[in-house]
Amino acid sequence: MELLREEKTLNELAAEHQISPVLISRWKAEFMERAAEVFKKGPSEAEKELAEKNEHIADLERKVGQLTIEVDWMKKKSSELLNRKRPPGNH
Repeated sequence: MELLREEKTLNELAAEHQISPVLISRWKAEFMERAAEVFKKGPSEAEKELAEKNEHIADLERKVGQLTIEVDWMKKKSSELLNRKRPPGNH
């Protein structure tokens, strides 16, 4: 940030933090390249991916709920059918 604010020169920062000036220059270039993403309107790629995953999870939860209802219904019906087929007195 000091380099971006031009408070100190590249060489001053490199000496102060004991980091190569080349590395600091690379960091600055990468920051400048990606800075527009911070101000970009709309969701980021990570936000889009998270929304897709959340929707997928919600879909799976709906399916699990539906399957649970179906299994419970089948258990109830199979129990009713088994009880109907048994002769009286045989339990």
